[in-house]
Amino acid sequence: MAQVWTIQKLLDWMVGRFTEEKIDSPRLSAELILSSVLQMERIQLYTHFDKEVEKPQLGKLHELVKRCLQNEPVQYLTGKCEFYSLSLKVAPACLIPRPETELLVERAIEFLRGRAGKQYVCDLCTGCGCVAAAIAKNFPEAKVIATDICDKALSIAAENIKKHNLSERVELLQGDLFAPIISRLDVKEFDLIVCNPPYVSAAEYEKLDAKVKNYEPKTALDGGADGLDVYRRIAAQTGGYLKKDGALILEIGYLQGQAVKKLLEESNCFSPIKIEKDFSNNDRIVTAVKS
Repeated sequence: MAQVWTIQKLLDWMVGRFTEEKIDSPRLSAELILSSVLQMERIQLYTHFDKEVEKPQLGKLHELVKRCLQNEPVQYLTGKCEFYSLSLKVAPACLIPRPETELLVERAIEFLRGRAGKQYVCDLCTGCGCVAAAIAKNFPEAKVIATDICDKALSIAAENIKKHNLSERVELLQGDLFAPIISRLDVKEFDLIVCNPPYVSAAEYEKLDAKVKNYEPKTALDGGADGLDVYRRIAAQTGGYLKKDGALILEIGYLQGQAVKKLLEESNCFSPIKIEKDFSNNDRIVTAVKS
């Protein structure tokens, strides 16, 4: 007689396998994958413990578990992730949003709330659009232009912007940093420019976790030999796109605070420049106000 696989049995089996293979957060990973296959909320798994899972769904689940055991990120397996209380679509064309990046969003919203009237925001290297969407959703007076060099990432961003009904307030443009904005007439200068750029150095890239290195896009991670390539270009270009008293807020790598601060000081555009640490006590955010 064939074994009957209930939700509870499957969860127990998956958690056991993921624990053995040292997969991050084995219980959460199991819940996310199973709820994705069954198209249920995670809480519903626990209210339907004895529900039998049908053969076609078992086949799909088996395939996803296999890929998870090969270190493919759960967010790519399920096609979604949570960021700043928003459910977002993700795919291998774009970086998976990190909880640390929520601090960038928080500081951006705080800055905007201290200003009056409509605020123009530019989000560089937008990827799946997580930062642009979170800012627009939480600050209705923002008009956001978000740019990215990768058309596949922008198509994911477009789905996220549409899903959260932000199409009228977030505009997506393809191009390298400020390049697609140059000829635009509607926004000459921004109140706020935000960016979570590629900032992994060549040496750090070689040592990245297999889950990141083998699956997430290199272009969204690789910041050049010292990890500062994109910061140099932002420091050189931002002054011309920012209103006086406008702010530039950047996410940075944990060793990059002083180096990024120095680049911004050398541009002679900003004062004050503040480095802020995250909850793990690592340098994470640089805020620079145009003087």
